[in-house]
Amino acid sequence: MNSPLFDLAVRFLINTVMLILITRFLYYTGSRKKEYVFTSNIIGVAVFFLCYLLSSINLELGLALGLFAIFGILRYRTTTVQIREMTYMFLAITVSVINSLTAAGYSALIILGVNTVILLITAILELLWFRRSKSILTVRYEKIELIRPENRPALIEDLEKRLGIEVLDVHIGAINFLRDTAMLEILYDAKRYPSFLSDFQES
Repeated sequence: MNSPLFDLAVRFLINTVMLILITRFLYYTGSRKKEYVFTSNIIGVAVFFLCYLLSSINLELGLALGLFAIFGILRYRTTTVQIREMTYMFLAITVSVINSLTAAGYSALIILGVNTVILLITAILELLWFRRSKSILTVRYEKIELIRPENRPALIEDLEKRLGIEVLDVHIGAINFLRDTAMLEILYDAKRYPSFLSDFQES
């Protein structure tokens, strides 16, 4: 069966499974950030349908790459997006573009093979080479003077005293000078404190 509807259904199924595997089982396992799982999946689905519908138009390569670049540099102004989150968003966009714009002459088996290679490489890097048990806790911090580089040891000591956990690392996000607060991403050992994130993570 080579009908356009069947082709769309197969491609969309492959793309949806890939997005779920990448965002839910690879990204979310290490970060526990549901908002980025939602964002990456929605962007992936939107890019897939947009590119698939536009594939019927005779687009030049430059215009297609320009369209890809627009989505690739998506940034949200409400928060600072970390490199890891941006990488997974970019991966979701890449997979969706591949699955939607691959020429009709290629079989579903070839498309599935390309997706499998991408998934395997991502899984090897995420789960084997860079395997870690770190989780991230996002908090609003009011001692803004401690976010200065020279005060980093005092910042970590204060966070450990308040939270009662060992802080492995701290990333500084958005800073609000009007309220003298800063958003901090605190990395800690999830295996050592398995229920801490669900109990204390701020919305």
